[in-house]
Amino acid sequence: QVQLVESGGGLVQAGGSLRLSCAASGSIFSINAMGWYRQAPGKQRELVATITSGGITNYADSVKGRFTISRDNAKNTVYLQMNSLKPEDTAVYYCNAEIQRTITPIRFAYWGQGTQVTVSS
Repeated sequence: QVQLVESGGGLVQAGGSLRLSCAASGSIFSINAMGWYRQAPGKQRELVATITSGGITNYADSVKGRFTISRDNAKNTVYLQMNSLKPEDTAVYYCNAEIQRTITPIRFAYWGQGTQVTVSS
């Protein structure tokens, strides 16, 4: 079994900061890309940021310059530092990871349970 457990969400005023964490645990051989997605009420889930095992990052245009994704490969953990938060950042944030569970080179995508981020104006 593999689990992704997120933490760090909450309520913050516009202009404030939050840091999300997501730790992967269980039967893991290796982790390729990790990332954060979000889903606001009535909207589709959208990509926020991703990071490869080598540290290459990709961001949605709406968060560039405000959010920073990072990871600690030794801890199987990915982080999302969110600064200058806006009310439109309000959403449930989900962690995602491409995980290889055994020496067989097959990867599956796993999702966390989601953590609520609410930005008040």
